[in-house]
Amino acid sequence: MPKITFMGAGSTIFAKNVLGDSMLTDSLRDAHIALYDIDGQRLQESKMMMDVLNRNINAGRATITGHLGVENRKEALRGANYVVNAIQVGGYEPATVIDFEVPKKYGLRQTIADTLGIGGIFRALRTIPVCLDFARDMEEVCPEAWFLNYVNPMAMITGAMLRGSRIKTVGLCHSVQGCATGLLKRVGMFDQVGKLQWKVGGINHQAWLLEITDGGVDLYPEVKRRAAEMNRAARAGGPKHTDMVRFEMMRQFGYYVTESSEHSAEYMPYWIKSQYPELIEEFNIPLDEYPRRCIRQIERWKTQSQELVHNPALTHTRTHEYGSGIMNAIETDEPFRIGGNVLNTGLIPNLPAKAVVELACLVDRNGVQGCYVGELPEQLAALNRTNINPQLLTIEAAFTRRRDTVYHAAMLDPHTSAELTLDQIRSLCDDLIEAHGMGSMFS
Repeated sequence: MPKITFMGAGSTIFAKNVLGDSMLTDSLRDAHIALYDIDGQRLQESKMMMDVLNRNINAGRATITGHLGVENRKEALRGANYVVNAIQVGGYEPATVIDFEVPKKYGLRQTIADTLGIGGIFRALRTIPVCLDFARDMEEVCPEAWFLNYVNPMAMITGAMLRGSRIKTVGLCHSVQGCATGLLKRVGMFDQVGKLQWKVGGINHQAWLLEITDGGVDLYPEVKRRAAEMNRAARAGGPKHTDMVRFEMMRQFGYYVTESSEHSAEYMPYWIKSQYPELIEEFNIPLDEYPRRCIRQIERWKTQSQELVHNPALTHTRTHEYGSGIMNAIETDEPFRIGGNVLNTGLIPNLPAKAVVELACLVDRNGVQGCYVGELPEQLAALNRTNINPQLLTIEAAFTRRRDTVYHAAMLDPHTSAELTLDQIRSLCDDLIEAHGMGSMFS
């Protein structure tokens, strides 16, 4: 009977997706599911929901336990085979608000701020220590468990776990799964394709659709033609769409990027520029998007909590999440393919060896194994390296606790360095360290 520990079980909807999928998987139906959180109310709500789901779709076969607070964390992890990480350190308030509002005082605007940029850097700095605490507990009570990390910034959290512990870790994101089909739907070609094949490689939130074919026929020429026409029309005053940044990047650099335009806009120096504010409207870039989403989610939860937590007829249909497929493959030795985030052990030779890369991975009894991609087109590798630089420096800062390394990470961030001077970046980092209460952490 495998044991699945879910860290951050107060993420009720996500817990339902991953653990509900597990209850629909034969090899996992009898699992011990340990729910862990530091918020007692949210933990109780998730436990109530999972108990109902267990009865309704799993004949009560799973054993579900709840574990509240740091003092009960080891018990939640003890003997686990799989640890699903879905925490958010600091929550929307105060942490996310700080990540957006303090940079605004310097004229630095963001869209999502959870992966790169100054917001991504500080999200990593407050999250990595918590994840390393998990790792230390796991080394003691479940040293052979797989750590399935769903937490952003994905590359930094996954990289820190791989650097700072012996725990087997893979980072899991949604952007690769829907990339090719989403692109085809956007340009009106999805219904015309019979045997879709695609290849992706790069880094999290900036992996590249390297190939897209239909029965061996290259779809890129027609995709690019349609995408360019859609952007020309939108920029000339026609209807805007939400893929404008990605379409322009495909036109300029030759390939489509896996993550959305609102994310991608803040990973590069080209889009959110105080000197050219017209770009925001021209390319339909939604500034402050993540805080808006948080507010909507908080408000929506007032209704959703009743639907999920107090619904005796609650059921579940399988989602596209990788979690249950990974666990099933390891349990049964039935091969499963995912898009995963793993250490770059020569898988993409023209990216740094210390980088965490996102690419196809094979999962079986041996665990998660990255598949060789080969060298990326050099312009794509170059763009990735501009993101990898602050990632590696942020991980370094989390381990060394040196304030100057935090400065260096921010100074090398593409968007931050395009907008602010070196002195401004230092001052901004100091303000964020103080606002987040990290002064004792960074000398």
